[in-house]
Amino acid sequence: MNQRPLNVSRAQTGLQGTTRVPGDKSISHRSLMFAALAAGQTRVSGLLEGEDVLRTADAMRALGATITRDGDNWVIDGRGVGALSEPEDVLDMGNSGTAARLLSGILATQPFLSVMTGDASLRSRPMRRVTAPLSETGAVFETREGGRLPMAVRGTRDAKPLHYRLPVASAQVKSAVLLAGLNAHGETTVEEPVATRDHTENMLRHFGVNVDVEVMSDGGRRIALTGPAELTARDVVVPGDPSSAAFPIVAALLVPGSDILITGVGLNPLRTGLFQTLQEMGGDLSILNERIEGGEAVGDIRVKHSALHGVEVPSDRAPSMIDEYPVLAVACAFAEGASRLLGLEELRVKESDRLAATVALLNVNGAATTVEGDNLVVHGGGGSLGGGHVVTHMDHRLAMSAVVFGLAAEKAVSIDDTAFIETSFPGFVALMNALGAGIR
Repeated sequence: MNQRPLNVSRAQTGLQGTTRVPGDKSISHRSLMFAALAAGQTRVSGLLEGEDVLRTADAMRALGATITRDGDNWVIDGRGVGALSEPEDVLDMGNSGTAARLLSGILATQPFLSVMTGDASLRSRPMRRVTAPLSETGAVFETREGGRLPMAVRGTRDAKPLHYRLPVASAQVKSAVLLAGLNAHGETTVEEPVATRDHTENMLRHFGVNVDVEVMSDGGRRIALTGPAELTARDVVVPGDPSSAAFPIVAALLVPGSDILITGVGLNPLRTGLFQTLQEMGGDLSILNERIEGGEAVGDIRVKHSALHGVEVPSDRAPSMIDEYPVLAVACAFAEGASRLLGLEELRVKESDRLAATVALLNVNGAATTVEGDNLVVHGGGGSLGGGHVVTHMDHRLAMSAVVFGLAAEKAVSIDDTAFIETSFPGFVALMNALGAGIR
């Protein structure tokens, strides 16, 4: 992919208008995987057609599912839980850690050999968090030093059910274990210390799998299913991605004169931590026309420019907004007073060390920060911001956060590369410009 550097200057007018962000990436990945595991034909509408999700489509085709495009819909003829076929070539997951980790759970209990790789960023990310528990099914994983891709998976024919307590809250690890459990004999359980996004549980139920969720005495959750399980084809409507909506939302809060409406955004309560936090900071953000579509809460979000103030975000909110911390940190840099963002250890194993990269983004543009272990303090309201050069480390969310920073800053922000934004948010710059951002 050719590099696409960008210089972003302060928006000259407020952002105005109505828009819709691309489909939810988490739900898009899962809809393709689960449909491939289901018996029958599934139609998916609203699928995110970014590079990450298209890599998942290619992988499921390589594993035997038939996946075609029909107008605005995607049509998947599934193979059944235990009926995938050995791929003839390496599965290239591009930049998608979600796809790689979830697919590891599926491959662990398929009785054949598969090999998975990705781009330079994905090959640098650790896979041990999923391969360690999945090895207990009987599957064998061979990785590079440090548990990194490329990775060979020798799936097991007689998978053992897993009973696993997550040491750190992670929807990806939880989902990988549950997906392995679909083709294991007996009850698979996952205990999570705090609730993480539950798209896997919701979609498994949508496809006819009985999933039990119990709130434990310590506030965590225990999720259980019994395998072998059967999935029955069901159509899926993918809502707008709240993680993608975060960028125009924060931009509208920061750019004077802004008033925008984003329609059809997913409002799963385990994904809306950013919206709650921005409201606590004084953001004029309102939810309209709430409804249920395809088993997920959906609504429209209206945002107006607001004077923000500092806030403390508790660690137990982190799982509901883990991907939104970089752009939240941008909002905090322009808020009055200090903001404390607690419990960010999961950020260290994203597309980059996202915590370190976020700190670098802020510091190079004049915003003061303090890192206290896994906590980040952003000291807002100080001096002239902007003027820095942001190194994105091929992290799409860092790149989009830097764009938002530039739209609100006094001095232009330069970004080393924005080409990979298309992997998760195709048409991002065009959408922002349609609202009046003026990015050239």
